[in-house]
Amino acid sequence: MDQGNTAFILIAAALVLLMTPGLAFFYGGLVKAKSVISMMMMSFGAMGLMGVLWVLYGYSIAFPTTAEGTTQVPWAIDFTNFSLAGVLEAPEGAAYPPLAFVAFQATFAIITVALVSGAIADRAKFGAWMVFAAIWATVVYFPVASWVFNFGLADDGSFAYGGWITHGLQDVFGVGAIDFAGGTAVHINAGAAALALALVLGKRVGFQKGAHVPHNPPFVLLGAGLLWFGWFGFNAGSELAADNTAALAFVNTIAAPAAALLAWLIVEKVKDGKPTSVGAASGAVAGLVAITPACASLTPFWAIVLGLVAGAVCALAIELKFKLGFDDSLDVVGIHLVGGLIGTLYLGFFANGSGLIYSGSLNQLLVQAIAAFTVMIYSFVLAFVIGFAVDKTIGFRVKNEDEIAGIDTVVHGEEGYVLSDTRG
Repeated sequence: MDQGNTAFILIAAALVLLMTPGLAFFYGGLVKAKSVISMMMMSFGAMGLMGVLWVLYGYSIAFPTTAEGTTQVPWAIDFTNFSLAGVLEAPEGAAYPPLAFVAFQATFAIITVALVSGAIADRAKFGAWMVFAAIWATVVYFPVASWVFNFGLADDGSFAYGGWITHGLQDVFGVGAIDFAGGTAVHINAGAAALALALVLGKRVGFQKGAHVPHNPPFVLLGAGLLWFGWFGFNAGSELAADNTAALAFVNTIAAPAAALLAWLIVEKVKDGKPTSVGAASGAVAGLVAITPACASLTPFWAIVLGLVAGAVCALAIELKFKLGFDDSLDVVGIHLVGGLIGTLYLGFFANGSGLIYSGSLNQLLVQAIAAFTVMIYSFVLAFVIGFAVDKTIGFRVKNEDEIAGIDTVVHGEEGYVLSDTRG
């Protein structure tokens, strides 16, 4: 067993787990001061809920044991791995313990669910959110993770065979969809669900451009910094080995978000006259989203180009909610759905070896589009159905008067900022 690679995977898992508290700060700074606790609690709630569900049955759905050379059906559960019973021991000759991979992928499930919450900031009930998250993860995230990341457990303990989006499409088109670290399974998946929930819950009171401004930009910058730091584990760690591919993913995780940050600021300067700190943070995140599927399949030059495209397009895409009339509170759609689509489709043109400019073939673009839009439609439809059912049964949205007053005290009995103690 390679202790170096085992340590690499475990450290990467810890980095990815840190992304969720980072997201809590990023989202928390963007909302009203009176709903910062509510916003951050949805991320921490996802940590608790998904940590338990992943161990109980999430891994069993996402990574059922697969026979060598075969592709798992689109939705399956492996009862031998219920509560991780089948992966507690490392097979002889394994490159690393299967539990290291289990831990790494658990952090992906946590951050994906937490991302969705940004679309319903300032107006969602915590209990309803937790119910939605549990159902959505079970019927959407776990199966989609299997479509993309479902590496069958071989006799030596290695993970070698992809799900239908990767291995299955390769059997049909000669190339499989490339999604190295989760452009489809994480970002498009979460972004589509966020759009569905935004439609289910409706607009915030007083929703219009300029009506809701971030209450704490330093929180936003802190969160973006923690996200970027953790993203190195997200992208480089997905190689599951400390090698040259991981190093390429690491470098591209510097280059693309750096370029996206600059592009977002340029768009802000041209459009609004001033580059903002929130724009810098948002641009970096947009670049991180876009490079996620592509980090191991682009040269650093093309990673910079991708960052410039993603930063500029996402800076414009966040305006869609005002033009189309949906209230995606914290721009999950504009950054994660749009950024994920850009990064996934971009590979059809510039992926090393198989992209259009290298191969002269459109097959890579075709399979990238199949993967992206299948996940988007699947997630949107089921998230809308689940959200609608939760809303009609236990209610998903707080009362308008509670939203106006600030939902922290109503939902959690706490305030984000206690400036004076009047209790005596």
